Amino acid sequence: MSGLYIHIPFCRQKCRYCDFASFAGAEDLTDDYLSALEKEASFYPSFAADTLYIGGGTPSLLSAAQLEKLCGLIARRFAPLGIFQESTLEANPESLTKEKLRLLKDAGLNRLSLGLQSFDDGVLKRIGRVHDVKTFLSAYGAAREAGFDNISVDLIAGLPGQTKEMFLQGLKKLADLKPEHISVYGLQVEEGTPFYKEGVQADEDLLRAELEETHRLLQAAGYVHYEISNFALPGRESRHNLNYWQNGEYLGLGSAAASYLNGVRRSNVPDVREYLRRISAGENPAEFAERLTGKAKEGEAVMLGLRMLGGVRLSDAQKRLFAGEIQDLVRRGLVEQNGDFIKLTFEGIFLANQAFMAFVGPFEEACR
Repeated sequence: MSGLYIHIPFCRQKCRYCDFASFAGAEDLTDDYLSALEKEASFYPSFAADTLYIGGGTPSLLSAAQLEKLCGLIARRFAPLGIFQESTLEANPESLTKEKLRLLKDAGLNRLSLGLQSFDDGVLKRIGRVHDVKTFLSAYGAAREAGFDNISVDLIAGLPGQTKEMFLQGLKKLADLKPEHISVYGLQVEEGTPFYKEGVQADEDLLRAELEETHRLLQAAGYVHYEISNFALPGRESRHNLNYWQNGEYLGLGSAAASYLNGVRRSNVPDVREYLRRISAGENPAEFAERLTGKAKEGEAVMLGLRMLGGVRLSDAQKRLFAGEIQDLVRRGLVEQNGDFIKLTFEGIFLANQAFMAFVGPFEEACR
C-alpha cells in the first residue's frame, strides 16, 4: 500500500499552539504554488497511490476555483479523487462553504477532516481559532447534506482555560454527532509558538486525566481506540495514516512535505518562497534525505507500529536487536509481549514517548 500527501501551507491566521509549516498572509502565492505542485508531481510519472491526503495549513482556504485546479492536477498526474481507496481533505469550519463541498464531492473526495479543537467559544478564541462552535456545527451539517459519510473531527486536550469538565462536555457533544472518526491530541507547547513565548505550560496531570476519560468515554460510545490519538467507528480507521504506521511508502508534495520511497526518507524545504524558487529552477526541493539501515531501520518500524494499539508483529531481526529493550519495557509496565507481538499497555498509551525512545537511535549500525 502507498499514500500520496499534498501540503497546502496557507492559513487565515496562525493558531497560538501551532508549529506546523503553515503561513498566514501568503495567499497571493497560492496560484503559483498550485502550478509548482503540478511540476513537482511530474517528477514522479510512475508513482501510484492507494490513498490521498490533502493537509496543511488549511486546504479549505483555497477558493472554489483553486480547489478545482488542485483536483484537476491530481487527476492528471495520478488519478481522479474517486479512484483512491480513501481521499481526505483537511478543512477549517469557517472556510468550508457549500459550493466547495459540492465541488469536492463531485470530484470524488470521500473523506473530510474538520479542525474543531474545542467545543467552547472562549477557549477557541484563546488559542487563536477564527471560528466558533456554531460555525463548526453549520459546516458539519453542510458536509453531511453534501453527502459526506466519512468525517473526522480533531480535538485538543489540555488547552489553557479549558477545565476537565469543559473538555469532557465537549467530547460528549462531539460523540453525539457520531463523526466516523475522532482524533484527540494532547497539547504540546513547542518552541517558537506564541504559547511558548507566553510561557504557557501543559498541565500534565490534567492532560493525563482528560486522555484517560477520552479513552473510556469514546469506547463506551462505540468507537475503537486504534491508535494513540485516534478513535474510529468500526471499519472507519484512517487508511492513509495506517499506511504511515505500518511503515508503508508515501510521496509528499509541496513545501515541508515528507516522503518515504525506496527506503529513503526525505522532506522538502518548509519556506514557501524557497520551494517555489527551487521548483521553478528545476531543482530538488528536498532539504533533507536519509536512508536508514540496520538497527535504526528496524527500530523505526517497531516505533511506528507501536502507535497502533493492536500492536506490531516483530521480525526475527527485531526480536534479536531489541531483546533487552523490550524486556525492560515489559518490566516497566509500558509494553506487553505475546509471542511475536508487542503492544502498549494501558499505562503505555499515556507514556508512549518513553516506550518509543527504546527504538530510536543513534545506533552504531546506522553509521556503518
